Amino acid sequence: MIDDVLHQAEHKMQTTLEVEGRELGAIRTGRANASLVEHMRVDYYGTPTPLNQLASITVPDARALAIQPWDRNALEPIEKAIQKSDIGLTPNNDGSIIRLNFPQLTQDRRKDLIKTVHRRLEDGKVALRNVRREAQDELRAMEKRKEISEDEQKRAETALQKILDGYVAKIDQAGKAKEAELSEI
Repeated sequence: MIDDVLHQAEHKMQTTLEVEGRELGAIRTGRANASLVEHMRVDYYGTPTPLNQLASITVPDARALAIQPWDRNALEPIEKAIQKSDIGLTPNNDGSIIRLNFPQLTQDRRKDLIKTVHRRLEDGKVALRNVRREAQDELRAMEKRKEISEDEQKRAETALQKILDGYVAKIDQAGKAKEAELSEI
């Protein structure tokens, strides 16, 4: 039973880490990266559809993305979705391909993006701590119902804390990598 609670908590923490990784990947760094737009929702025939299901996204060089829809009718909705998004890029539509050119980031913009990264990291850590709290509550309830002893509960909470520490370290590591990427000129 304790193993089930710990396993479930670790699974939720892993999911949180994956979500945070996607969120950090969507922060623009001045270098072209397909993850910036691949999960962007496009209103395609009235259905919000992820961009990576409508088009191929390629990186022809370090400062450009090329988006080639499989259906030419999707060009205009894709262009509108990019304009509405908060990535701060203007799409260039040549009738068959949409190109996104990444300008050099200014120092002020870099500082703002680093602050955004720190906010995202803190949100991820809060989500991890919430998972730990839920697992702790479950362990305490099990102890109250006399399903486990107090010593078993304490050992399980110690193991849970070690799991949390590992995931917090992984989020910090991802944040440092993103910050280094943003600081590059």
